[in-house]
Amino acid sequence: MADVTRRGLRPACAIKLDSATNGEFVPPKPSRGLSHARALAFERAGDNARRLGMNRRAFLGTACGMATGLVALNEAFAAEGPGGAFQVAPTATLDVDEALAALGGREFIFDVQTHYVDPRGPWRRNPFSPWNITLRVFPQARCDEGFLARVFGAVECFSARHFVKEIFLDSDTDVAVLTFVPSLPEDSPLSIEEADKTRRIVESLEGTKRLLVHGRVHPNVPGDLERMPELKERWNIAAWKTYTGFGPGGKGYFLDDPRFGIPFIERARALGVKVICVHKGLPLPGQDYAYSTCRDIGVVAKSFPDTTFIVYHSGYESDRAEGPYREKSRAPGIDSLVTSLQESGIPPSANVYAELGSTWRNLMRDPTSAAHAMGKLLKYLGEDRILWGTDSIWYGSPQDQIAAFRAFQIGPEFREKFGYPEITPKIRAKIFGLNACTPYRLDLDEVKRHASVDWISDARLAYADVPAPGLVSYGPRTRREFFTHWRMHGGRP
Repeated sequence: MADVTRRGLRPACAIKLDSATNGEFVPPKPSRGLSHARALAFERAGDNARRLGMNRRAFLGTACGMATGLVALNEAFAAEGPGGAFQVAPTATLDVDEALAALGGREFIFDVQTHYVDPRGPWRRNPFSPWNITLRVFPQARCDEGFLARVFGAVECFSARHFVKEIFLDSDTDVAVLTFVPSLPEDSPLSIEEADKTRRIVESLEGTKRLLVHGRVHPNVPGDLERMPELKERWNIAAWKTYTGFGPGGKGYFLDDPRFGIPFIERARALGVKVICVHKGLPLPGQDYAYSTCRDIGVVAKSFPDTTFIVYHSGYESDRAEGPYREKSRAPGIDSLVTSLQESGIPPSANVYAELGSTWRNLMRDPTSAAHAMGKLLKYLGEDRILWGTDSIWYGSPQDQIAAFRAFQIGPEFREKFGYPEITPKIRAKIFGLNACTPYRLDLDEVKRHASVDWISDARLAYADVPAPGLVSYGPRTRREFFTHWRMHGGRP
């Protein structure tokens, strides 16, 4: 659905070579390879911009600017040996047609993890509330919003208006799921009412299904299980979202817990919304990480074969490199998900999906880890069970993540040694969006038919003449920024 001749000439953002976080985990310290890539990209972007008669900022917002960042990553990590690489030739850093051939595409892109906040919600009434304070330490707070930012404060940069721009205008995303952060109802920076309002605006009440909404449930928080019928009937949610690692006193729960998890799953089944999205991996500071491991995924997938479990972040942990899977591995990260499924006898293409929000953004900065991570997911879950997600707008426009995934390939040595498959255009298209149509019950032909004539399609055409992409990464980028954010939020994301 993306028009590469229109949108590919000016990709929405540079390849962001930093270590920003979505606010739920400590940003990893940049590796030696990433630091080297950043230095190479910065130097070459300036040189290439001068050769093309542009300033550096303008150059970074082009296809050649994106190619420069990916080529720098290839060169910086080449010394680590075979693994993964971005299939972008060095000549693409100066040749826009060559860059477009490598980074452009026309895939249907369905982002199943996106976020924003309501700048005028009840949570703003207290100027010293955690979210009012902590959002100010995110680089996103420094976006250029002019009058609105002066009146409403830096939080305006996280608004629905900014969300629509970053997701639907500055990237090739066609459909998205709006989800929520782990918080108690009184602390939530986005209510289900506001989320539904934005969905209706985006869809223009014409059933385009451009934007779907989750229903957040913390079954270990009093009253949340009782709210589930209202979420389903009044707000027409597409799936449930939960954080097993979140709860009162920093204690979460497991999905197979008879007090919380099992009643949650059974109520979801009774209500007919049998898709449960669960945060796993990416430790939530201040919470007991044991509950964020994947131990329970295989257990409940086997016990409830009629229910779909989408593992957000795929169990990935940002502070460790991904390596090859070893049988019955007790290693954290994606290995924990694979082990959980194998121990419960859950085969590929069953009722468990792995999602890539924040995971791919971190992996693309380490092509070797990316090759192992993507290889393991494809090998053990199957090409039909991996879903595209970006965790935007915390990271700004997801276009750099899209372009990087279009160009990424697992090296032949890894494919032969570890049994990983090649990432073919067919597999890429499935991951980008086709796979998600099944659990989210979308009719692709119907979505395409409506989306081709809706107001977002018209807005994209108009915006292409005067694009104004942002080039910063949103979200805390250092340990100091992250822990400032965390302390101000009372020990919660």
